[in-house]
Amino acid sequence: MADNKGIADLLSRADKQVFRFAATRNWPGAEPVLPRLSRAANHGLLWVGAAAGIAVLGRGARSRRAAARGLASLALASGTVNTVVKHAARRDRPVLDAVPMVRQLKRQPVTTSFPSGHAASAAAFAAGVALESTGWGAVVAPVAASVAFSRVYTGVHYPSDVLAGAALGVGAALAVRGIVPTRAQMPAPGRPFAEAPKLPGGEGVVVVVNRSSGTSELATLVADALPHAEIVHCEPGEVTDELEKAAGRCTALGVVGGDGTVNRAAVTAMRHGVPLAVFPGGTLNHFAYDLGIESVHDTCRALAEGEAVRVDLGRFTPGPDGADHGYFLNTFSLGVYPDLVRVRERWAPRVGGWPAGVLAALETLRRGHRLEAEFEGRRRSLWLLFAGNNIYQRMGPTPGHRRDLADGLLDVRIVHGGRLPGTRLLAAALAGPLSRSPVHAAERMRRVRIGGLAPDTSLAFDGEVTSAPRELVLDKAVEALTVYRPQVLMASAF
Repeated sequence: MADNKGIADLLSRADKQVFRFAATRNWPGAEPVLPRLSRAANHGLLWVGAAAGIAVLGRGARSRRAAARGLASLALASGTVNTVVKHAARRDRPVLDAVPMVRQLKRQPVTTSFPSGHAASAAAFAAGVALESTGWGAVVAPVAASVAFSRVYTGVHYPSDVLAGAALGVGAALAVRGIVPTRAQMPAPGRPFAEAPKLPGGEGVVVVVNRSSGTSELATLVADALPHAEIVHCEPGEVTDELEKAAGRCTALGVVGGDGTVNRAAVTAMRHGVPLAVFPGGTLNHFAYDLGIESVHDTCRALAEGEAVRVDLGRFTPGPDGADHGYFLNTFSLGVYPDLVRVRERWAPRVGGWPAGVLAALETLRRGHRLEAEFEGRRRSLWLLFAGNNIYQRMGPTPGHRRDLADGLLDVRIVHGGRLPGTRLLAAALAGPLSRSPVHAAERMRRVRIGGLAPDTSLAFDGEVTSAPRELVLDKAVEALTVYRPQVLMASAF
């Protein structure tokens, strides 16, 4: 016990000596910066602003994920430090005699000293961002380190408080990663590999660009990266015709747009027997991201090397507008979701894609209606019938990523009808991909027969809405499409 006390006393003296050194030393350029930086980090405001900047300036899924992971890590670290650890430690703040007045904060903190909440939040945010994007992590890390040091510089924490807080912050980021894996942790889908022409510089590639998806900047990047490709810009109503024309004269069909545009390109490429090159240019880009394609560079590298995979297409029969079949790359649904898509499309031009999705969800759940249908010969009352093209895996509390795009299976989920539709849908989302519950059922199936639908029933597939026939069959076109995708995925820094 005496030895332990001696070690503790030695560490305490060293801690105070380092604090005194930091407090009395002249740090060039620090005086006008560090106190302001320390105040800016109060209540996490600095990091909320940084997250917004990363999401906007990054302009990609990786940047948005980095911002979200940074904030989630910060929330966990801040909650743990301020509600648990500080109350347990109860260490007094340093005496400010050695700290020049010009450095001291105008409002001194009233909480206990150990550990530093600012250091924990800074480290948690920086580590969370870096786990998703090394580039943005390198940008944020110096700022986080400066915030942590500012707490010693301004005299409100001992160095050990800052080190302990930083360690807790990094631990919080790793804990969040344990709950919600990073994209790099998840195996990229893409078997079986397929042979495809090598098209360096885009030789023989015709890329159709849907102007309505806000893709002008991305289309410019594609044109710069593929100088030999033909780029065709068109309005939404012209997409189908332009895809047909392009497929008839190309070696590979390229597409820039959201999931609906990519769906039409995939069907056209399958019908003409040409490989597809996808450049994610929509709001969600589910198919491209599940392939592991997040940037123009990913697709261009695959085109240059001739690297591709075969993937399934989901199929429903009969198809829309009198077609023999309809196809979906991502999802098919009946019930409340088609209503949500309609409302979202109505709001999107005015408020943007993500806010429109939130408004649509709130409005649809408030007035959601039940669907009467025969599912595999049994009459059911449903809020939602969902069929995913391939099996969706969990990403944290909800399913959201496909590891195999050629598994030959449909991920079928049903939310049963009843009271409190919002609660039922939330329970279904949190229950997991293959759970059984009073409100939710899920099955892995190869073929589904649905009948008894009312004449005014709508269906949605890959974000498109159309009228549903009275009876239909869902199945798969197995390995029907060849898509370019780099076999060895290289993580983008931003």
